[in-house]
Amino acid sequence: MARTQGLGRIRIGLFLLVWLSGAWFGSWEFNPNNATRLFAAIRMVEDGTATIDPFAPLTIDKAQFGNHAYLDKAPGMTLMALPAVAITDLVTGDRAGRHIPSSVDPGFVAYLKLRTRVAAATGSALLTAIAAVLLFDLALTLTGGAGAALFAALGYALGTPIWGYSTTLLGHAAVAALFVIALAGVARGGGRGMAAAGLALGWAVVVEYQAVLAGSVIGLWAVWKYRATPRALLPLIVAGVAGLLPLAAYNLFAFGTLFRIGYSGVVGFEGMNQGLFGLTVPRLAVLREILVGPTRGLFWVAPVLLVAPVGLWRLGEERATRGIALAAAGVAVVALLVNAAYVYWDGGNATGPRHAMPLAGVAALGLAPVWAMARAGWQRVGLAMLLIGSVAINLTIAAAEIFAPPGYRWAWWQAVIQLRFRFGDLRTIPSEWWGWTSWNGLYLWAAVAIPLALWLVQSCARFSPRTRCQT
Repeated sequence: MARTQGLGRIRIGLFLLVWLSGAWFGSWEFNPNNATRLFAAIRMVEDGTATIDPFAPLTIDKAQFGNHAYLDKAPGMTLMALPAVAITDLVTGDRAGRHIPSSVDPGFVAYLKLRTRVAAATGSALLTAIAAVLLFDLALTLTGGAGAALFAALGYALGTPIWGYSTTLLGHAAVAALFVIALAGVARGGGRGMAAAGLALGWAVVVEYQAVLAGSVIGLWAVWKYRATPRALLPLIVAGVAGLLPLAAYNLFAFGTLFRIGYSGVVGFEGMNQGLFGLTVPRLAVLREILVGPTRGLFWVAPVLLVAPVGLWRLGEERATRGIALAAAGVAVVALLVNAAYVYWDGGNATGPRHAMPLAGVAALGLAPVWAMARAGWQRVGLAMLLIGSVAINLTIAAAEIFAPPGYRWAWWQAVIQLRFRFGDLRTIPSEWWGWTSWNGLYLWAAVAIPLALWLVQSCARFSPRTRCQT
């Protein structure tokens, strides 16, 4: 009983640390990827239409059908933002129609900024926090060590640009979280576990259409895992279809037909006409840039993931955990190949390879066995330093700039540190809403987050390893 209560407190602490860290910092509300999603949500809530005509001049990301402009993305993040817009409108009594839609109108900027922050806190940041807890539980099941599980959860949520993308309305952090939820659901099994997995996989496609490719790996693992009892797949299938229904509802609402998506009307990005909406074939040179290139390389902004393949390999060596290891590795590989096959692979303004970031959660599962295998004290000290370094890098990214411009060769150092962070050009709740300096806003986060993180480490260290479970 005491152990269960202790784990419950750890889960709550982990959730609060990750959610607070994502909600505390903010991203630029006029970034086209942020703005177009929120514009569509605002119009749906306040005007009962999916067109974004009044806001179209403010974003380069839009679709054109006839005389009207629309969201050019998958609608999932916009649909998730609807409650945030509606509740914020209700509480503040404010609406977009009371302002001039312009980036130089202070009233409209404040209006848009508040709704962007609330939508990110109740969307991407919330999903990342939930997924971090589920990854902790899954890693604990696989390794039997609470410390190993915490290493994996923090590596995923705070040691990669998932932290920064959790401050945005982009779908990358959400899809990464949904893949973790799906993986954990299939591993747990049973009606509720499989239903959660199906719902997560279906919703991931509504958030990002290309998620169907990497998500299918988890679906195939489920089919293989429960091949002897195919009825166990029924909750997965039913919930998966249910997760897709909002996409159909949106298409009918926006376009009057099921068979149209925003990508088919994209304005200004001719590359989307190549292949399947910009997806062609993976290119080795692009893959190299995604992994180790100085501008977008994953391992420059998430060095902790360097050791994750070792852990997944270790899981794959044992028959009991081979399936989940192959599924996690398969999701990561497919996500990388999809990014390498995309015409606009660099993501425009982005810190790290944003189109590959859905791999972060499932790949981080491999961190837990690495920690569990480290027996010597110096090995764990080295791993802890690797995690601390990754968290420090991503703190600067989340606080200063998740949308690094493409013109900088060493994007993190030049566009994040040199251009913004060292000057205190940060976005925090206290600096944007309470009149504090940005540095004081950062210090307040640290005053809460660091003791909470240390408490989590101490609490996990008190748990002796338990018997590993099969999955």
